[in-house]
Amino acid sequence: MGSGTVQTLVRAEQCEALAARHIAHVSVVDAAAPYTVVRTHLSGAFMQVCLGGEGQTLLDGRWYTHKPGSVTFAPAHVLHAFHCVPGKRWQLAWVRFKPESARSANGVMAPTMSPFDGRVLENAIRGLAAEMEGAADPGTCVVWVDVIERYVARILEPLQREPRLVPVWNAVKADLARRWTLADLAALANTSEEHLRRLCQKSLGRSPGKQLAALRIANAAHVLATTSEKVEVIARGVGYANPFAFSNTFKRLTGFRPSDYRAKPRGAER
Repeated sequence: MGSGTVQTLVRAEQCEALAARHIAHVSVVDAAAPYTVVRTHLSGAFMQVCLGGEGQTLLDGRWYTHKPGSVTFAPAHVLHAFHCVPGKRWQLAWVRFKPESARSANGVMAPTMSPFDGRVLENAIRGLAAEMEGAADPGTCVVWVDVIERYVARILEPLQREPRLVPVWNAVKADLARRWTLADLAALANTSEEHLRRLCQKSLGRSPGKQLAALRIANAAHVLATTSEKVEVIARGVGYANPFAFSNTFKRLTGFRPSDYRAKPRGAER
């Protein structure tokens, strides 16, 4: 955290309204170096809005500069990290979802960064925190959480509304073991391969091939975390005939080899 960081945090253990919406916690942070968070097993999805300043966020195996007016979304079961830039403060608001939340469901969304002004979301989180410090009236808490959830929907749902991509990724998720080609995916979208690339870049911030890999690895991470299935079987089940290619891609996107990921302790994550 560092001595220069100030955090306002409300957890589901304190607030029944958050728990009812399957939100683990919400927070507003005014951070300064050496503020750093690394999550090696992100059990529930995480949405974070930059309100001011500048920081660095790890998404999809790459570091991105996170500046005001943008939101990042990290799905469950990925390597997730962020930190302050030395000499710069960073103001953030975030919503962390529980594993049972629909927003944490496998394959719902890929890691992404998109434009969004989060100031109203910040005010709603601060309103909830102030209520919890005072009367903690259940009805008032529900109102604040409803506002938070409404703004979460305004941020995330438009990213999932490109109608031509819905049948593409639904078909992929239903048959991850298939040897999908760009031509196959374009046919499902009823468009050309080049236009499919443009649609994916606009809606997801990535190419169709990277989206396919992300969905495969997200599914593999979920199976590794929840079953005792052999790694080789999991690799084949998500479309990797070569276990070395699977292991290398898995490490690039999660930070761990598959066997090491399975061995990570669960339940200590904050």
